[in-house]
Amino acid sequence: MPQSPAGNGPPPSLGYEVKIESILGNGASMQLRSLLDRQQFHDPLGEAERAGISSATWPLFGLLWPSGRVLAHAMQSFELDGKRILEVGCGLALASLVIHRRGGDITASDCHPLGAVFLKENLRLNLLPAMKYETGNWARSNPALGLFDLIIGSDLLYDRDQPQALSQFIDLHSAATVEVLIVDPDRGNQPRFNRNMAVLGYSHAESRVRHLPDGTAYKGRLHSYRRQPAEA
Repeated sequence: MPQSPAGNGPPPSLGYEVKIESILGNGASMQLRSLLDRQQFHDPLGEAERAGISSATWPLFGLLWPSGRVLAHAMQSFELDGKRILEVGCGLALASLVIHRRGGDITASDCHPLGAVFLKENLRLNLLPAMKYETGNWARSNPALGLFDLIIGSDLLYDRDQPQALSQFIDLHSAATVEVLIVDPDRGNQPRFNRNMAVLGYSHAESRVRHLPDGTAYKGRLHSYRRQPAEA
């Protein structure tokens, strides 16, 4: 049922409809505020358009995608100690929320103007403290981000221009020793991204994923890329 942040139905001024989802299978239950469906769109000030987000892609950030659930599940047991972590194209940031709940040093990033708004509400819904968030636009400079030891993301390569933009963005924000984890539902742009990462000096390994955390069938892979300084 559509809800407002207060849970009393969407106010007319909101401009889009939302719902509250209960997420299971990621180590503990979690409540997630998401857009009602893919028909939502609201960009009265043109912020999304200036960020390069079309009306067709506007709602994608606010939906919970299967690959995002796979990534969140992987982060429930991943070694986090001592790592500065970035989630790129975080959308609803489910994986970031899981890491944050575990005490990891996570920064969520997205180029959508409502990314921070939804994150703040989802932190409140799950009784979690404030979390770091920065705008991350792959086509522009993002000086506030800095460098990271672990970079994660899910279902990021649905556009033909994204392999080049994403690989360059990741390389720009990678520490000297870094691991990159990308969950991809076997999209056609993934091989080109793999080649770009290889040119940049990252090794690559992958493992097939056949099920979501709740047992639902899934077809995709968890890709791991690593880079470290050459031995003297």
